[in-house]
Amino acid sequence: MDDDLIDDEELAPPRKSVLPGEGFFVPDSFEEDLEEQEAAEELEGASVAVVADPDADGLACVALLREVYGEAALVPAGPHDLEEGMEYVAEYGADDIRAFVCDLCPDKFEYVEDELAALTERAGEVRWFDHHQWDDDVAAAVRDAGVELVVGDSDEVCTADVALRELDYEFPEHFEALAAVTRDHDLWIREDARSDDLADYSYWSDPEEYVETVLEHGADLPEDVLDFLEEQRVEKEDLIERAVARAEYEEIGPWTVGVTYGRCSQNEVAEAMREAGADASVIVKPAGSASIRGTDEFERCHEVAGQVNGGGHPKAAGCKPDIYDDMLDYANHWTSRGATTKQVILDAFETVVPDDYDDEDAEDADEKEN
Repeated sequence: MDDDLIDDEELAPPRKSVLPGEGFFVPDSFEEDLEEQEAAEELEGASVAVVADPDADGLACVALLREVYGEAALVPAGPHDLEEGMEYVAEYGADDIRAFVCDLCPDKFEYVEDELAALTERAGEVRWFDHHQWDDDVAAAVRDAGVELVVGDSDEVCTADVALRELDYEFPEHFEALAAVTRDHDLWIREDARSDDLADYSYWSDPEEYVETVLEHGADLPEDVLDFLEEQRVEKEDLIERAVARAEYEEIGPWTVGVTYGRCSQNEVAEAMREAGADASVIVKPAGSASIRGTDEFERCHEVAGQVNGGGHPKAAGCKPDIYDDMLDYANHWTSRGATTKQVILDAFETVVPDDYDDEDAEDADEKEN
């Protein structure tokens, strides 16, 4: 295949908005081999390792650990490849390595059981910090495996808050600010303008670059980084506007649900849909995944996501419905602007409508609005 066909730099904005990024077209097997090689190199000679989600929250935890221990080999992992991250530390980490897992939550213990057993056998200690919605049985099984698991209240703290509290260390003030601003973004509070800077920078920069920057500067990013963000945001705003323009609104039970499609920054798009009257927002991505965002009127995003191969928090969750069997399914996804995925997720909203909600409630709500 011609590289130009998937080169982001060659795509015009209207096409970039509806197609996945270049990395989507890299075979998983090739990417997994590369990730394993990079993990082995990162872990060589390390006495501390951390398997973390490479978003602003997970990377803030890495910065905190490096402040405490002087080093912490980062093994990036997402919710769907957590077990691989633990496997890499178990295989390539030193005997008695100090291991951490941050900002990640397994849906089922069986998904990580073997890898966690290998990790606890290799490591001198394993500590796990998180703030997602954990199943009680999964949490108990992880603790029974010999892990010190600490899960913060997902409505109140981010994982960086948990790490800051649990690590026995007197952190300088800029790390406390880093955790607070990270929380502002991760819990979608959005009262601190710096939280958008952290979120964007963690997305657009290399994880190591991000960690080293916040390790030194905390949440107050230096001028050269802020200039870089301003340049990147020109395209970001264009993609946001296109996704907002595609938004449609559905009445499901007592809620108005906004749904759209596109490669975009989901938080800003969800905020625009909230301002347009949505109680909950669904942003379907070209890669097949989707973000679900709530409001004070809808705090059941994690329940909806749980119906369609996902999870998360009451007001912020993610999923990737298991509906893509081959590239023809993806081709249909791109050309239909995610029609099937949208419907599957909207159907999941129907499952959480209160049993006592009926048509009369809907009529009363309509009369109230009018």
